[in-house]
Amino acid sequence: MCANCLHIVKYKQGNNRSARRNRVSVVKKRPVIAVIGGKKKAKAVLKEAEETGRLIAEGGATLVTGGLNGVMEAASKGAHFAGGLTVGILPQDHKQNANKYIDVPIATGLGIGRNFIIALAADALIAIGGGYGTLSEIAFGLQLGKPVIGIRSWDIKGVIPAYDAEDAVAKAFEALK
Repeated sequence: MCANCLHIVKYKQGNNRSARRNRVSVVKKRPVIAVIGGKKKAKAVLKEAEETGRLIAEGGATLVTGGLNGVMEAASKGAHFAGGLTVGILPQDHKQNANKYIDVPIATGLGIGRNFIIALAADALIAIGGGYGTLSEIAFGLQLGKPVIGIRSWDIKGVIPAYDAEDAVAKAFEALK
């Protein structure tokens, strides 16, 4: 069975179910890649985030972010305009604060505790710059055994360094094979 496929199995009536099952369909699961980073407005960082989001969408993955502004909005914008699916895990208990490029806003009401959900939801994480919030997401990702790639982000054991968006996204997809 494919590791990246969701197998839907139909069982025939009878005593020996395992011998009588028929696979009805196989649905390819889309990888989920989180882009994490701060609310910085530095143009170079935002450009890198937008490019990262675009490449994630073009690669067929779902983009998850914190759903707000800065790196989160730039990555969502890149994925949105490339036709990708964007999910925002919001710290508030309402959806109104999601940036305009989020397709699926998820209000958690957890404040910064939502950083754990972002790391848990992702198959891989790409950190772009960032402050202490990004650091917590990196730590959660590493503790959960997820690949974490960093572009000019925290230099921590376990984080895979990347030169730019193209390098980071390629490393994320490679780590998911």
